[in-house]
Amino acid sequence: MRTFGKWLGRILLALVLAAAVVGVWKRDEIRRLMAVNSLFSEDKIVFNFSNMNAAFLTAELPRGDGQTSELRHGAEFDLPSGAEDWITERAVTSLLVMQGGEIRYEEYFLGTEPDDRRISWSIAKSYLSALFGILLDEGAIASMDEPVVKYAPKLKGSAYETATIRNVLNMASGVTFDEDYLDYNSDINRMGRVVALGGELDDFAASLKDSFATPGETWQYVSIDTHVIGMVIRGATGRSVAELMAEKIIAPLGLEQDGYYITDGAGVAFVLGGLNFTTRDYARFGQMILQNGNYGGQQIVPAYWIAWSTAPSAPTAPGKIGYGFQWWIPVGAHEGEFMGRGVYGQYLYLDQSRDVLIVTTGADRKFREKGVNNANVEMFRKIAQSL
Repeated sequence: MRTFGKWLGRILLALVLAAAVVGVWKRDEIRRLMAVNSLFSEDKIVFNFSNMNAAFLTAELPRGDGQTSELRHGAEFDLPSGAEDWITERAVTSLLVMQGGEIRYEEYFLGTEPDDRRISWSIAKSYLSALFGILLDEGAIASMDEPVVKYAPKLKGSAYETATIRNVLNMASGVTFDEDYLDYNSDINRMGRVVALGGELDDFAASLKDSFATPGETWQYVSIDTHVIGMVIRGATGRSVAELMAEKIIAPLGLEQDGYYITDGAGVAFVLGGLNFTTRDYARFGQMILQNGNYGGQQIVPAYWIAWSTAPSAPTAPGKIGYGFQWWIPVGAHEGEFMGRGVYGQYLYLDQSRDVLIVTTGADRKFREKGVNNANVEMFRKIAQSL
């Protein structure tokens, strides 16, 4: 009996040790999953959006060794009527307004600071568009009308097999993908859990088998399309998107701080929404786009690509918001008016005719409510017109 008790004790000890090992091994994955589940909670969202690197795997985007480019301050101005209420209602965390290359207004809210590196969400798509334009100009990618599987063969047999690069740039792949952020089981939230648990987004993209339309026929916002653009870039160059972004866009801009990408378990950048920069550094990118790809006397992105990518080329419904190559064109936009937009209130709004750039970050948990985006655009237009 004593021998049995001794063996039982050893078995129990082994089980406890095994559980402890598994606990340590899975601790980071569990922590990231818990972070995803509470990422947008009312009491944590503002803090979380400034500290994404505390919860997720990341890849650095070094600013390089160059000098910080100056953002001059121009004459201050008072925000138009209604702006203060809008800031409160929309949970704006930062607002920076530039005209003629000068800062006219800059303020931070809800306890955020100028040095906070805030999550971009889908503004990251517009950054990737700029990088793609550079690589296309350099000849790394021969044509936008090539099939994505030429550069991303892992997608053979998936819903992307017949899609072209132009199709995914336009969000017209026809791939079935549920983008409902409020549905726990939606594709966008399943994808978020893949990132949190250290899975691979390439595998996730390749697992999508269903289509609702022929590629190029219908526009529907499908965030995984942007990941496919990243797969094309990596396949065409043999380099990571983070490395290319740092070299070709970040370093020439003269940022104040390093940025970073959220990554999946394979170290692949979460290109559809994982960029993190300060508000001023977002403004440096936006100002470069506003100036048709030129910044500090250097042509960073080809001017023709800025024109192409910000034109409403996607097959969106008549009278509705327009879409280009990972840029939005508001309803009723005049020439040179377009924007990058991310969930929860992230915007780069550009009005080239007025030489105006507006950068906002936010933690707006009501961003999906009817009319919110239109109201935001109207406020941007009101600010631009009041300068």
